[in-house]
Amino acid sequence: MRWFPRALSSSRRGGEEVLPSPNIWYYQKAYEVENRAQDVDDEIWRVLTGARDWSGADVLDIGCGDGFHLPRFAATARSVVGVEPHEPLVRDARNRVERLANVEVRQGRAQRLPLPDEAFDVVHARTAYFFGPGCEPGLREAERVLRPGGLMMIVDLDVTSEPYGRWMRLDLPHYDPPGVEKFFARQGFDCRKVMTRWLFEDAAAMDAVLKIEFSAPVAAKAIAEVRRLNEVSSGTGEKQVTLPVGYRVHTRAKPTGLVVPDHSVSSSGAVSSASPRMP
Repeated sequence: MRWFPRALSSSRRGGEEVLPSPNIWYYQKAYEVENRAQDVDDEIWRVLTGARDWSGADVLDIGCGDGFHLPRFAATARSVVGVEPHEPLVRDARNRVERLANVEVRQGRAQRLPLPDEAFDVVHARTAYFFGPGCEPGLREAERVLRPGGLMMIVDLDVTSEPYGRWMRLDLPHYDPPGVEKFFARQGFDCRKVMTRWLFEDAAAMDAVLKIEFSAPVAAKAIAEVRRLNEVSSGTGEKQVTLPVGYRVHTRAKPTGLVVPDHSVSSSGAVSSASPRMP
């Protein structure tokens, strides 16, 4: 996940600077293992499709990394665009989707998307950039590229969950989970907490992933705890390893028309005939 375990200030996150993601930028192979292990029961996908079916829609994935989630959207969407700031990941994402005619990948930043206004029905971001206060520029950009009635979906880790959230809190002692929740609520987002299960093929795979997600002392603590929970040894072994991980799914619909005080706004949106794919 594109988390910042050694957190930088929120004001810098909200600026124009592109901040390195300390996992996927430097440990892409281990991150691929992590992506394949995450949410094996599709709990997050069930929540997302329940919030908005993107069949026949135009979808934007902000911070798409090396494109792991793009094919999943492309299976039913009319078009999918992934935006990623890091050039090596842009290249690998393009290689991943090169045979998918309805997908393209662009290099760009969440706070300055290289895309036209009102071009998408769904904007998705998963553990990338939108971590709470400081991400307002990206939220404004996401709202700009959404069509009226479109939906923004932000998937982030639940730092209050156990045991993964506890390990995160050790590495992020100044992170304020209630404050982040209040921030998104003030921005008009609904929030649903989702408990998922990660499944690793063996303990070695689990070790490799936790070592890129946490500082060395916290990773050692996490690895030992997961081994105890799964009763596996320090060898590679063949026994699969499971890990419960909690997420938050924040969703916000763009109003379909003029907002009148004390009147509700419809959040349903028909798919427009315009496509965001450009020469």
